[in-house]
Amino acid sequence: MLKTVTINIDRVKKNDRFEPDFWVIGDFIDNVLLNHKHKKISEYSKFIKKGIFDLKAERYQASGIPFLRISNLKYFELGTVDLVYISEEDNKANPQTILSHGDIAFSKIGTLGKILRIGKRFPEVNISQNLIGAGFKKDTNKNYLFAYLLSKLALLQIKKNKKKQLQDKLNLDDIRNIEVVELPEEKIKKISELVEKAEEKAEKSLSILEKAQAIFHQKIDIDFSKIKKEKTFSVSLSNFAKDDLWTPTFSYPLYTNTIKAIQKKWQTIPLGEIIAIKKGNEVGSDNYNKYLDKKDSDIPFNRTSDIVNYEVDQFPDFYIPEETYTELEQDVKAGDVLFTKDGKVAMSAMFTKNDKAILASGMVRLRLKAEAKKYCLTPEYLFIVLSLKETGIYPAIRRTVIASTIPHLREERLKEFEIPILDKDSIDEITKLVKEAFELKDEKKKMIKEVREEIDSYFDI
Repeated sequence: MLKTVTINIDRVKKNDRFEPDFWVIGDFIDNVLLNHKHKKISEYSKFIKKGIFDLKAERYQASGIPFLRISNLKYFELGTVDLVYISEEDNKANPQTILSHGDIAFSKIGTLGKILRIGKRFPEVNISQNLIGAGFKKDTNKNYLFAYLLSKLALLQIKKNKKKQLQDKLNLDDIRNIEVVELPEEKIKKISELVEKAEEKAEKSLSILEKAQAIFHQKIDIDFSKIKKEKTFSVSLSNFAKDDLWTPTFSYPLYTNTIKAIQKKWQTIPLGEIIAIKKGNEVGSDNYNKYLDKKDSDIPFNRTSDIVNYEVDQFPDFYIPEETYTELEQDVKAGDVLFTKDGKVAMSAMFTKNDKAILASGMVRLRLKAEAKKYCLTPEYLFIVLSLKETGIYPAIRRTVIASTIPHLREERLKEFEIPILDKDSIDEITKLVKEAFELKDEKKKMIKEVREEIDSYFDI
């Protein structure tokens, strides 16, 4: 891509833009478009509209119609960790921004270029004011269109058009005017098939993990819904002193009674006895490279916000030079369990064969020690335990403190988690399912990478 370009002052006046990106990137894109057939995305669309503007957070619900915010846009899959919902009434009152399978949501402020295709998991969703939603005509190849919007050529157009204010910003016309370049028919067919298969694998892997979680609940055989959720409770001063944790959540009856119910029926082992913990690193923003600026050798830098549906995002916002990756020696490998301890606490994930990343300081790597073998424990079983609210999330919330406004879970407190030990057959059954799910996730990642490379290499970007 061109690094410098000379611009006549009359062109600057005509476009009312003086930013270097607008001109350098613009000339590169113009040269591509001169040599390829292309259409504006608006020619494929039924609508391109902003999300709901005046829906306040107090109207969010625990169930109903998924309501997407920027944090839910994870490039390929809908991130469900902090997903909120709205009522049928609020959804019907805003029909213009209802999205369904194959439609696309764009971020319009902050980190631009976050793009999500609505999958089959939810019949329909709605979007917040910081997103732009697009629906497409029946004869549109939605698979290829989505893949193209993930390409560097599309992201360069977004980067060119952004307006620098307090935050980077896009408007509706910036989206409508994205030029979609048509590749040769055989490439479009290949890319479309890869997107379809990747989506199927993503959905199947989530379903299998949900099945594994359900089996754990079935085998542990405790009706957690009957555990009381008292609004008020009392704690003796001696208990505060003994535990050295002066937070209401540590003594909250729902959390304490849940672990008591488990320990009445099952042996439990403190997490610290069976795992080795290694925390991630903060490498400093000076070392960050964004996707469009990264070298081929740069390594994904995964923060807590880059965990989506129990895996690390291989296309995060930032990348780190390979030499930094080597220097840090984080020693993260396939089968390691990841757990977030800062910010969005208690999100769990597993590393797969195709993952290569630097973990930020808000995450820890958990690896089973030899002592775990006598309990027949596996990384996959540990992952399921930590992914569930009763055995992973509740213990984390209990021990989390607010440090300088950011929730924080110390590694020493993480070691206090009590891990239920089910029978070997149940552990093996859960393990088999989790392995299958993450193999599918690994295959999906390879396909997404291939899709992006197919398009980027065609334009030599």
